[in-house]
Amino acid sequence: MKIVVLTKQVPDTWSDRKIDLESGMLDRGASEAVPDEINERALENALRLKDSREDTEIVVLAMGPEDAGKTLRKLLSMGADSAVLVSDGALAGSDMVQTARVLAAAVGKLGSVDLVVAGNAATDGRGGMVPAMVAEILGWPVLPSLDELTIAPDAVSGVAQIDGGVLRLSSGLPAVVSVTEKSADARFPNFRAIMAAKKKPLVGWSLDDVGIAATPEVASVMVSASARPAKKAGPKVVDDGTAAAQLAEFLAAKRLI
Repeated sequence: MKIVVLTKQVPDTWSDRKIDLESGMLDRGASEAVPDEINERALENALRLKDSREDTEIVVLAMGPEDAGKTLRKLLSMGADSAVLVSDGALAGSDMVQTARVLAAAVGKLGSVDLVVAGNAATDGRGGMVPAMVAEILGWPVLPSLDELTIAPDAVSGVAQIDGGVLRLSSGLPAVVSVTEKSADARFPNFRAIMAAKKKPLVGWSLDDVGIAATPEVASVMVSASARPAKKAGPKVVDDGTAAAQLAEFLAAKRLI
C-alpha cells in the first residue's frame, strides 16, 4: 500500500505568532519553522499500519518554500520512506484552492497512491478545507476530521464527532482522510532514526514538474487586518452585602440566566 501524508511547514505553535498587518499574512520569519503538529499525528496513523505491514510505503508531501526540506527531514526520521517538496516562487501567497490544486497534481504524479492522509486543519491558517478540496480534484471519497482511523488493505474507516452524536464512516480505496489531534500521539524519533533520515530521498519539484501553472488571481483575498485588542480586566464585585444581586444583574444583562 502506498500512503501519501500531506504536510506543511508552520511557525512553532508555542511561539508568539504575528500577522503582518500590511499584507494580512502570517509573519513566518518571526519564529522557528517546524512541521505542523497535526501532520505529525497524521503521519503517526500511517506509521502504525507500516509497523504491522512492511509492504507499506509512506511518502510525505508538502508545498512550501525551499527551506521546508529541513522540516520534512524530521518526518522522515519518524519513519516515512521518502519526501516530496513542491516549491516555486509563483506559489507564494497561495490560497487553499491553489494549494489543493498543486497537492492533487503532485499526488497524481506520484502514481499508484492508495490513500492520502492529512490533518484536519493547519495550525497557522485553520482553513480546514484542503483535504476535501484535494479529494474533489482527484475524484476520490473523503472521510473528514476523524478522531479514530483504521486502515485496511482495501478500505479505510473511522469515527468523527458531530453535533449530538458520532459518525462512523468507511470507504474503499483510493481515498482521502483527515484526522484530528485525538487520533494519535506522534512518536519521538531516536538518534538512529534521525541519522537514517539524512539518507532518505527528498525530492524537490517545481510547478513545471507537476504539470500545472499558478493561477494569476487567487480565489480568496485578505480584505483587512488589525491587531488583536489588549485584554481588559473584567468587572470586579466587592461584597458589601449586595454581591449576589450584582452578580445576578450582571448575568441577566449578558443573557446568561
